[in-house]
Amino acid sequence: MLKEKVLNALNEQINAEQYSSLLYLSMSAYFNDKGLPGFANWMYVQYQEELTHANKFFNYVVERGGKVELKAIDQMPTTWEGVIDVFEKTLEHEQLVTSLIDKLVDVAVDERDHATQSFLRWFVDEQVEEEANVTEILDTLKLINGQGNGIFMLDREMRNRTFVDTTAAAQ
Repeated sequence: MLKEKVLNALNEQINAEQYSSLLYLSMSAYFNDKGLPGFANWMYVQYQEELTHANKFFNYVVERGGKVELKAIDQMPTTWEGVIDVFEKTLEHEQLVTSLIDKLVDVAVDERDHATQSFLRWFVDEQVEEEANVTEILDTLKLINGQGNGIFMLDREMRNRTFVDTTAAAQ
């Protein structure tokens, strides 16, 4: 059974992950509107990943006998100043998610919930990868100044990203 403080924090994280998924879906729509199907695909895959993260938290709460409490999700942005802005906002968002995961780990440690600490290790490692991936793309975008033939080539490369449910292997 989950302690109340841990349960509340996990429910907050479920909602944060759902917001993340819809933020990336909004970014995918933005890139589709801009004629950048590769970037749209990359963000759509990101949307799918975040949704599986929310579901992993959801299933963990249920498995531990907790009550899931879903809340309304705030409106996310729908426009940005360009491709670099989108990825700067993406990096900021992933850094926020990292801080939320870190706080969740702190709650689990404070409450001496070893099972939740173990469960969260996967997310700690995942956030390192998420930030590194976005930083790499952002660095490339800045090198090409977010325009020209470089964008065209990067867009073509980003079409190749496919969704793989990495949470399934972590169970």
